[in-house]
Amino acid sequence: MLRFSLILIALLSAAAATFAGEPLAIQDNSFLIEEAYNQEANVVQHIFTYQRQRDGSFASTFTQEWPVTGIRHQFSYTIPYSGTRLDDVAINYRYQLLGDGEARLAIAPRVSYLVRDRAAQVNVPLSLALSSRVVTHWNAGATISRDAHNWSAGGSVIVAALPKVHAMLEVLATRDAHRTTRLVSPGIRWAYDLAHHLQIVPGIAMPIDTRTHERSLYVYMSFEHPFK
Repeated sequence: MLRFSLILIALLSAAAATFAGEPLAIQDNSFLIEEAYNQEANVVQHIFTYQRQRDGSFASTFTQEWPVTGIRHQFSYTIPYSGTRLDDVAINYRYQLLGDGEARLAIAPRVSYLVRDRAAQVNVPLSLALSSRVVTHWNAGATISRDAHNWSAGGSVIVAALPKVHAMLEVLATRDAHRTTRLVSPGIRWAYDLAHHLQIVPGIAMPIDTRTHERSLYVYMSFEHPFK
């Protein structure tokens, strides 16, 4: 199923490369795959996620992304929570190496520090706009601690059925010392543009573990607004 999904992403990307129309109204709102767009100057983003398994267990995160003087540098932190416990907090820095949300190609490497495990994490997101309404995102990363080295890789295709309604297909593979997990996640997101330049982006997806065929429910909510 993972190979099929990767082939599907490639086919959708190729078929949609000439798909014209209004540009995407939502950019930095991926679920499992990280896009390569830093926050614009004086704009902050608050992101909430919630993932529930069929057995009732769940995991959630809260992330804030802040630009540092401009789009080139971004600071963020992620607070994860699952069950009845607080998980490992991540402190993140991301550098806009190439492009931005208006460019066809953007690259924004991220380095993170995981506080509890005292681990370092690196991820390299690459975003490629195939047309005004089709974007692909690609990730490669690793987590390094004193005890283990883990890696992750994935890709996605985002198609704007409407400027503010996007169909999504994300594929993510992660490997730790014990096993490899492969997720295929179809989803949808949409946007509300409100007064004072507030944008709210809800989304929902269904990640599927290709090894166990277990499905889960993934809920996403983002609030983005200017600050002084």
